Amino acid sequence: MYEPIRTKSVHSTMAGPPSDFPHRTREEELDIQLAGHLAALLAVTDELRALAPSDGLEAAAERLADQVTRLRKGRTPARAPMSAVAAPSRVAALHRRAHTLAGRALVVAASRADTAAAILAAERMDAHTAALEPREVAAH
Repeated sequence: MYEPIRTKSVHSTMAGPPSDFPHRTREEELDIQLAGHLAALLAVTDELRALAPSDGLEAAAERLADQVTRLRKGRTPARAPMSAVAAPSRVAALHRRAHTLAGRALVVAASRADTAAAILAAERMDAHTAALEPREVAAH
C-alpha cells in the first residue's frame, strides 16, 4: 500500500546519530534576525528621507547602516535611492512601519544582549513616535 522510505531523513532526531548538517548557534541566528530587522528599518528610513528629508533621519540611516554592516561581518546593506513624491499619509504610514520594525529589532537586540543595537532601536522608536504624535492628535 505504501512505498517504503528509501532515503535517510534530513531531520535529525534525539535518538539518531548526530548529522553532518551545519547548524547555527543561537547567537548566529539572533545576529541574522537582528540584521534583517535593522536592514528593513534602514529601507523604511531611506524612504522617509526621500519623502521628508531631515538631519535626524540622515544620522539614523548612517547608524543603522553601521549596525547592519557590523552584524553582517562587513557586508554593507543595500540602500534605497533618494527619489519620491511626498504624501502626508504615506509619511505617517512609514513612521508607523518604522516604529514597528524598531520594536522588533529592540526585542531581538535585548534577547541577544546587544546594547548598541538596543539603544539605537529604542531611539528610533522614540523618534517615530514623536513624528507621529502631532499627526495623531490632529486626526482626533
